[in-house]
Amino acid sequence: MKYTIMVNEGPYQHQSADTALQFARAVLEKGHEIFRVFFYHDGVNNGTRLSVPPADDRLIQKSWSELAEKHGLDLVICIAAAQRRGLMDADEAKRQGLDANNIAPGFRISGLGQLVEGGIQSDRLVVFGD
Repeated sequence: MKYTIMVNEGPYQHQSADTALQFARAVLEKGHEIFRVFFYHDGVNNGTRLSVPPADDRLIQKSWSELAEKHGLDLVICIAAAQRRGLMDADEAKRQGLDANNIAPGFRISGLGQLVEGGIQSDRLVVFGD
């Protein structure tokens, strides 16, 4: 079975970010495919490389990056939601006249069309968060 996963909540404000990560791991362990993981609304904060939680807390961004590298996942951050929250990749930062970017490894920025495509190409679209 082929899945697209949508994450709508940030990594430290709601359980759904953790649940989405656990679900993705389980899907892959069972031999299924993840077409895309789309981060929307506050979920885009799962893709920042500048988050520094306390040493005894989990680092969800790193976990997503490692999972993407290991399994070749497509981690897409919604551009409109990202801009509202100050997340930029190098190209978007340059376009906006900013001198830095803050996207974690393995993530990329794109539009809602990527979510629509994921819904069309997958057998299931599973949404985590409000």
